[in-house]
Amino acid sequence: MSTVTAMPHTRPWTADDLDELPDDGLRYELVDGVLLVSPSPVFGHQVALTGLLALLLAEAGTDVRVLPAPLDIRFTPTRQLQPDIVVVPRREGYGPRADELPLLVVEVLSPSTRATDLTLKRHVFEQAGVPSYWLFDTEVPSLTVLELQDGAYVEVGRAEGAAALTVARPFEVTVVPTEV
Repeated sequence: MSTVTAMPHTRPWTADDLDELPDDGLRYELVDGVLLVSPSPVFGHQVALTGLLALLLAEAGTDVRVLPAPLDIRFTPTRQLQPDIVVVPRREGYGPRADELPLLVVEVLSPSTRATDLTLKRHVFEQAGVPSYWLFDTEVPSLTVLELQDGAYVEVGRAEGAAALTVARPFEVTVVPTEV
């Protein structure tokens, strides 16, 4: 499997249905009752994810947690996604998933998920009110930073190659795409 696949079902899928699926290395996500199944990430994706994770962890304060996938974020009973990286407020008492709205979600674009990350996931995160959404493209390499303004994502920064981009939300961090 090299692309995101929508799986059929006799009725709309729910987030509770996802709890019953096997832990088989695939990424199961849910948008409006449609189950999306993604293959395991490729090497370049994981290199970028690890670099971004290390950078975010190094700069994060004690009031947030920076977490990699797989981690389910349940927005509604029919919308549950697994961003590549999430930043959530630090608090005690989390259950099996982070049911609290993330401060930041990061997606690393790969051939199998590019269209989903750029359109469908962007729409879900925007509607849910996630304040910041980063898209890291391994092909260029580049980082695009979107922030929620009046209910819609607006591009507030972009860095390509060896150019540095300093981002203020959810905490200050400087990203140089070629160094990720």
